[in-house]
Formats: sequence, C-alpha cells, structure tokens
Amino acid sequence: MRKHNYESAVIINAAIEDEQIEAIVNKLKDAITVNGGEITSVDVWGRKRLAYQIKKSKIGYYVIFQFEAPVTAIAQIERVYRLEESILRFLTIQLSKFALEYFADQKQKAAAAQLSETPVVVVPEEVVTEEAVAEAPAAKE
Repeated sequence: MRKHNYESAVIINAAIEDEQIEAIVNKLKDAITVNGGEITSVDVWGRKRLAYQIKKSKIGYYVIFQFEAPVTAIAQIERVYRLEESILRFLTIQLSKFALEYFADQKQKAAAAQLSETPVVVVPEEVVTEEAVAEAPAAKE
C-alpha cells in the first residue's frame, strides 16, 4: 500500500495541566503509529493566543505532526482527534513534493546555522610586541 506524507496541526485546550497535554500528545503519536504511520517530526509550539475564541477558549496549545501514512489511516487518525474532547481544532493536509523539498532545505539551513554559531578561536601566527617593533628597521616612506 502506498504511503503519502502528511502534516497535521492540532490545537489542544491550554487550560488543562501540562501532564495531561503530554498524555494527549503521546496518545496522538500512538494513534498515528498504530494506524501504520511513521512520524518524521513533532513540532511543539506551546501555548499561543487564539485569533478568536474556540469553545470559550482564548489560548490554545499548538502541536504540529509530520508523518508518512497510508491513505486509509487518515480517517482513523482524524477519528481519534474528534473523539478527544480536549482538542479544539485540527487540520490534516497532504504534503506535496515541493513542501517536502522546502522542509529538507530548512533543516539543512538550520544545521548550517548551528554549525556557524560555534565559536571559532583564531590564533595569530606571530605575536608582535613593542620590543619587536622598536628593533625593526624604520619603514621608508
């Protein structure tokens, strides 16, 4: 069976405890893997203010899942989303090859930026002292 790449954005009610949110995120990860999916990345944005109230909530906890799964698994995964009362909204989209290339490029840029942030120590080959300058012949102008 052919697998496609998907991205699923989930907004969880931020009014619940952090331990409960972690349990819900783990439950969603299990739902993806049990239905034949392979999670490629999980991006936790955390608590963010919503643009408008959803089910009387002004703040939501955002989690973005990227995964590879068969087409038939999406219905079961979204069923788990609907049955979980703490989930305010969700959206699952199929990623195109251009989106996958973009994400791969962003990963490479992040890795390069992380490497460039490491401090580089430059050691001079020759240390010039005042005595060496005084002993040197005067430069002709």
